[in-house]
Amino acid sequence: MEKLLNYINGKLLPPKGEQWLDNIEPATGKCYSKIPLSNKKDLDIAVEAAQKAFPEWSNCGHEIRSEWLLKLSDAIEAHMDELVAAESKDNGKPEKLARAVDIPRASANFRFFAKAASQFASESHFMEGEAINYTLRRPLGIVGCISPWNLPLYLFTWKIAPALATGNCVIAKPSEITPMTAFLLSKICIEIGFPKGVLNILHGNGAEIGQEIVSHPKIKAISFTGGTQTGRQIAATAAPMFKKLSLELGGKNPNIIFDDANFESALNTSVKSSFANQGQICLCGSRIFIQESIYKKFKPAFVAKVKALNIGDPLDPKNQMGAVVSKAHLEKIEHYVDLAVKSGGKIIAGGKRISLDGRCKQGYFFEPTIIEGLDAFCQINQEEIFGPVVSLIPFKEEQEVLEFANSTAYGLSSTIWTNNLNRAHRMAEKIESGIVWVNTWLLRDLRTPFGGTKQSGVGREGGWEAMRFFTEAKNICIKYQ
Repeated sequence: MEKLLNYINGKLLPPKGEQWLDNIEPATGKCYSKIPLSNKKDLDIAVEAAQKAFPEWSNCGHEIRSEWLLKLSDAIEAHMDELVAAESKDNGKPEKLARAVDIPRASANFRFFAKAASQFASESHFMEGEAINYTLRRPLGIVGCISPWNLPLYLFTWKIAPALATGNCVIAKPSEITPMTAFLLSKICIEIGFPKGVLNILHGNGAEIGQEIVSHPKIKAISFTGGTQTGRQIAATAAPMFKKLSLELGGKNPNIIFDDANFESALNTSVKSSFANQGQICLCGSRIFIQESIYKKFKPAFVAKVKALNIGDPLDPKNQMGAVVSKAHLEKIEHYVDLAVKSGGKIIAGGKRISLDGRCKQGYFFEPTIIEGLDAFCQINQEEIFGPVVSLIPFKEEQEVLEFANSTAYGLSSTIWTNNLNRAHRMAEKIESGIVWVNTWLLRDLRTPFGGTKQSGVGREGGWEAMRFFTEAKNICIKYQ
């Protein structure tokens, strides 16, 4: 059985503690590789390597750093087939989704920030007849990047790329649930001769090596994407140490459909925004609010399209949904569906595990599930499930649905369907979320700020926001003589 290795100072190394975790394929429920259970000794070696690499990397100039990031981008594209297969096997998502979204975006992340490095500029402020101020932005030093399991390489590179582009050295930890493509990225780094010590990848549990990364005094910033509870723990550790923090956390996103919307567009996109990646995207719209005048039209049309989705082996190109990521996550989804029924909700589609034949007999498959009959303020509609489960909730007027949408502790994203331009602007301003899509979903421009409000996070990623996060601003004032 293959053993994954840590990537430290340009080499693949086993964990110092010689302990390993099982890596389970969600579609089969079987262990297919072993993951390093890293500890502080592994981290100390990685930090030492990063310290040695930092002076040269931070001062080599943005042109050289850009060239290296472009090489990484090209190498990811060259290894497309291998990475697609690994991402699907590790995560449970259909291969065609990994090929269309995950791996191309990972390559695009490096390419985007390679180009951003050459455009990143600072400010100057002229004090008439007296002085001039200008701002230097320098890398922080060693930074920690901790990424989740739902979009493994996509979000892993989303953090690493701007950190490297701005001259930092990185200690990165992928999710222990989906580590394979990060391991393959380690091999790619070795293949292209990426500078030693600049990027180091450690595998293991979040509670162990993740916590060690967060608490290490020589790591100056933490960029984390994951659950809100884990984000709270990270903040409790890092804040007293005065580390910079970027936290992209959970969501309970509203999908609001007014009666003047383009019905077919809202219907078709809502199927995607509900169940893409088995509903395991932090931006999925798990609360669907439909204006009363079209509720009776929308519900049967939506149910029919959801029931027509093909769920099964991720290797089969006809399947639109694969397995959820783990047995524990499958049981969590089941718990919430049972709770919905006990709370008075009605399951109008799905609601059960799926048993398949063949190689996926022991896999973690769950039907796309639609619930109705629950009010907007019940537990099911307030807590993040992060799976293929959505609620349908009718509403009457704009003010009512705004109250429904803003009722949760989260504020990551929202989607508004309307052809009324004034309403679109009013709702977009008043809705409590960091991202608002109008008449679309998951249309992303990498230049824009990405992140949430309330318990959905702290800070923003993407574009200049990411470049600023990974640098320290220094104002220099020169007085005229």
